[in-house]
Amino acid sequence: MKQYVFKIIMETRDYECDSQGVVNNANYLHYLEYTRHKWLQSRGESFQQWHNEGIDVMLSEVKLKYKTPLYGQEEFVSCLNVRREGARFIFEQDLYRRSDLKLCLQATVTAVSLVKKRLSKGDEVAYLLGLE
Repeated sequence: MKQYVFKIIMETRDYECDSQGVVNNANYLHYLEYTRHKWLQSRGESFQQWHNEGIDVMLSEVKLKYKTPLYGQEEFVSCLNVRREGARFIFEQDLYRRSDLKLCLQATVTAVSLVKKRLSKGDEVAYLLGLE
């Protein structure tokens, strides 16, 4: 497993699975979002707090590569790195099965920021994330 700025252990739930017992692909988006929120909280920040201050971070693109399925009641490690490319923030997120550290999902999530509902260059968010 490569180095990440944030990791969190999570567990799949039975109701997230399809009839074959595999986690439905839409649930992976929830795992990724939850990880971004927990990472931000670990830094003493929150998307809700930013919203109240007029700063919103919005997804503009999500690219997913499914590698190995997750099944019900299975623990996994959700990992995150982030970088800035101009006005965009790129979250590299990977999910690994905890039992064998097999890579289950690779995701590249691109976000932009709005300040007072106007597209921003991202300087406010970069500052808050220490990416300036």
